[in-house]
Amino acid sequence: MGSEEFIFLLIGLKWTVLLSVVGFICGGIAGLGVALARSSEIPMLERITAGYIAVFQGTPLLMQLFVVYYGLALIGLRLDAWVAVAVGLTLHASAYLGEIWRGSIDAVPRGQTEAARALSLKYVSRMTDVILPQALRISLPATIGFLVQLIKGTSLASIVGFTELTRAGNIISNQIFQPLTVFGIVGALYFLMCCPLTIIGARLERRFAASAR
Repeated sequence: MGSEEFIFLLIGLKWTVLLSVVGFICGGIAGLGVALARSSEIPMLERITAGYIAVFQGTPLLMQLFVVYYGLALIGLRLDAWVAVAVGLTLHASAYLGEIWRGSIDAVPRGQTEAARALSLKYVSRMTDVILPQALRISLPATIGFLVQLIKGTSLASIVGFTELTRAGNIISNQIFQPLTVFGIVGALYFLMCCPLTIIGARLERRFAASAR
C-alpha cells in the first residue's frame, strides 16, 4: 500500500463527498417540495407524494440506481454514470427528506398555524416566516442522521461502474492483494466523514429534547 494507492483512494473519497453533497442539496430542494405537497391539505397532491415516498422508501437504493442507469437506457435515455448516480441519490433523498420534513411540519403546534391565519398571513408568508423555521429546528437531528446514511449509500454507485471510495478500494485490493489493509483504510475514511455528523446529530437531539421540557 503505497502513496499512489492512497492518492487513488483520496480521489475516490472526493467523488464520494461530491455525490453526497449533490444528492443532499438537490434532494433537499425536491424534498421540501414533497414535504409541502404532503402537508398541503390538497388530497390529490397528498396521494401522489405519498405514493412517491412509498416507492422510494419501499425499494432498495441499489435497485433505484440500477433502474435509473440501465432502465432509462432501455428507452433511449443514456446517462453518464456520474449523472445517473446523482439523479438516483437525489430521488432517494427527496423521498426520505420529504417525509422527515413533513413530519416536522406536522409537529409544529397547530396554534402556530391558527395564530398566523388570525393575523391574515398568506400561505407563503405563513410557511416561510412561522412554520418552516420551527420545523427545520425539529428536523435537524433526523436530517443529519439521513445525511450519514446517504454518505454510506454512495458506496452503491459501483453498481453502474462509477469509481467512488468503495470501488476505488476494491480496485486497489485486486491489484495489491491486501484487502484487510485497503478496506481498513476505506472504513476509516468513512468513519471520519460520518462520526462527526453522528455526534452533532446526537447533541442537537439532546439539546432540543432538553429545551422542550
